[in-house]
Amino acid sequence: MGNLERFKIDLKSLTDRETAFQFSLDNAYFETLGSTDVKGGDINADLAVRKTAGVYELHFHIQGSAVVACDVCLDDMMQPIETQGTIVARLGDTYDDSGEQIVVPAEEGILDVSWLLYEQVILAIPTRHVHAEGLCNPEMLERIGQMSVSADDEPSSDPRWSELEKLRSIIKE
Repeated sequence: MGNLERFKIDLKSLTDRETAFQFSLDNAYFETLGSTDVKGGDINADLAVRKTAGVYELHFHIQGSAVVACDVCLDDMMQPIETQGTIVARLGDTYDDSGEQIVVPAEEGILDVSWLLYEQVILAIPTRHVHAEGLCNPEMLERIGQMSVSADDEPSSDPRWSELEKLRSIIKE
């Protein structure tokens, strides 16, 4: 398991200028978080924190590739992602991330951005992720083809339904 200490930012130590952070989100990062959606990756996350009047604006720029399962063949694939986002934090009494701002306990002043970065990555992954044409696992595609029912195939007639249909017509008479 990896260590997430490097993702903790001491907000109280920041000056009124913009402070830049760079993070590398690799396989160990996703394993440490226990991610089931993203199996790994090679992602660079740039974070600029601007402190103004007791409010901290966190500007994210995330770019790279995440390892996800192909929706068709279930093999791992590299999904390119790029996203930007802004999150606002402030110091307060107790931790709260339920509103529009994240409130960090003032006595502590530490904001762990490991999960915030993960959420940004997850939101940047398209809903449907499929290998490029011809890159899906051919063995799996063959099995899917064997199991699929064609729209042209007529469902087999179940004799029980025909007997029930006879009974229905007798009742109507």
